Amino acid sequence: MARVLIVDDSPTEMYKLTGMLEKHGHQVLKAENGADGVALARQEKPDAVLMDIVMPGMNGFQATRQLSKDPETSGIPVIIVTTKDQETDKVWGTRQGARDYLTKPVDEQTLIKTLDGVLKG
Repeated sequence: MARVLIVDDSPTEMYKLTGMLEKHGHQVLKAENGADGVALARQEKPDAVLMDIVMPGMNGFQATRQLSKDPETSGIPVIIVTTKDQETDKVWGTRQGARDYLTKPVDEQTLIKTLDGVLKG
């Protein structure tokens, strides 16, 4: 299945998302902040990235923008997974290059369906 990078500073969210993905046969890579997420994405070239927004240092919007603007990583789909559920956040996330936007808490079926959708292009 796919190699998915989770970028989230919450150990609880990391645990939940990892469990959902591994249950469906995906391999999980992990980063606890935006800067580490960008570096790991450049190094490992995952099939997709699940990106939180609110993190210390580089936030998820900034990290998503870096990944989508870099020719090395621009082909990696980013799905924002966050508690921020305002329409303006969704629009801004899309403008930064995110392919989709999910609000926490994420339903397992929704996550897998969304991931499958971005992986198929």
